[in-house]
Amino acid sequence: MTAPRKGPGLTAQLKDQLIRQVMERRLRRAEPVADAWRESAGRAGEPAAVPESHWRFNLHPGFRRLAILREGGDMLGIANPYFRAHEGVAGALTRIDGRDYVNFSSYNYLGLCGDPRVNEAAKAAIDRFGTSVSASRLAAGERPLHGELERALAAAYGVEDCVVFVSGHATNVSTIGYLFGPKDLVLHDAFAHNSVLQGAELSGAQRRAFPHNDWGALDEILERERRNFERVLIVLEGLYSMDGDFPDLPRFVELKRRHRAFLMVDEAHSFGTMGRGGLGIREHFGLEGGDVDVWMGTLSKSLAGCGGFIAGERALIDNLKFAAPGFVYSVGMAPPLAAASLAALECMRAEPERVRTLQARAAQFLRLAREARIDVGSSSGVAIVPAIIGSSIGAARLSQALFRRGLNVQPILYPAVPENGARLRFFLSSLHTEEQVRNAVAVLAEEIEAL
Repeated sequence: MTAPRKGPGLTAQLKDQLIRQVMERRLRRAEPVADAWRESAGRAGEPAAVPESHWRFNLHPGFRRLAILREGGDMLGIANPYFRAHEGVAGALTRIDGRDYVNFSSYNYLGLCGDPRVNEAAKAAIDRFGTSVSASRLAAGERPLHGELERALAAAYGVEDCVVFVSGHATNVSTIGYLFGPKDLVLHDAFAHNSVLQGAELSGAQRRAFPHNDWGALDEILERERRNFERVLIVLEGLYSMDGDFPDLPRFVELKRRHRAFLMVDEAHSFGTMGRGGLGIREHFGLEGGDVDVWMGTLSKSLAGCGGFIAGERALIDNLKFAAPGFVYSVGMAPPLAAASLAALECMRAEPERVRTLQARAAQFLRLAREARIDVGSSSGVAIVPAIIGSSIGAARLSQALFRRGLNVQPILYPAVPENGARLRFFLSSLHTEEQVRNAVAVLAEEIEAL
């Protein structure tokens, strides 16, 4: 009897595919089962014991899925790319474990985090007010800096008023969750941020997604559904953080007016990056502040602080200040953060060349990436350019390869995006040089080819 012949062995690609299939099956089995109580029942007539998975965190389905993913990374020899400690300001350059990297993983778009003027403003606020206001603003936490920042943001949008929250995510959750209810409808872009989805769920309103940037599909939904609800909210983003593209905002303004709906625009990534002076998608399209009902933004990106804001008419802002749970029941913004964002906003408005440099570097990256036949999806080349790999394993390996070559850029993996949309996401900064961009795209193209 002859021994079976050995084949040539598994290719690296086939091995990755087999491991991924095993991981997917294990992830499905990690889901909690409905009959856990029945399986834990004792002898006939005895009450069922409480299943261990219902009272132990190490058996929580979320942790079990995480453990399986970590095991898969170990099997594939992929180091964990997350929670790397930056040893200083993360701008165009950063230092990790004693080594310098060209950094494409921070949204310090205008290089104002670490700017001496911003730092000095924060230090002066600490000297005058301390590190915390130690109360909700409604009760006893109001400081002059809060009003100064809010008035400056309202002026930037050309609207009546503004309110700042201590978290960007909580800004969307609390605003949408408070303003809308079970008789209302929230219509959001299919690529909307998690905070929008969480806010809609909290509100109790019906929630429906429309295809990405498709104002025509939204119009059809409104034609069918508007009469069935009291208030309708349409939620868009000014610049989508996963894809780096933006909506045709004037089209959506026309729809909200015709259908008597509210329009909310999340400018977390577009304020500071779009428009000649960085005033966002409103400036990009030449719109008035009142053309959008709810302007939302964050302070942690172009404005070098932390937190979020809502800008709009005074009735909206008064309502939120006195009744939105995420504002009323939260401590007020820390003085150094409010001062830092106010100083950063002043710098941005005084130095529009920062915005123009950012836009030039992002456009350069997009052009070179397309020339190198890198899949950049629908990116507009404003501040964010993805490199779509189409495989979570491939994206993780590519990120690791770039890290070895001195480039810090994070992978975005399933389920944050569909598996065939797994990618590396490049954040550009006004601090990046033309040479850094050219080198990064060249190295990226080489390592994609090596995959």
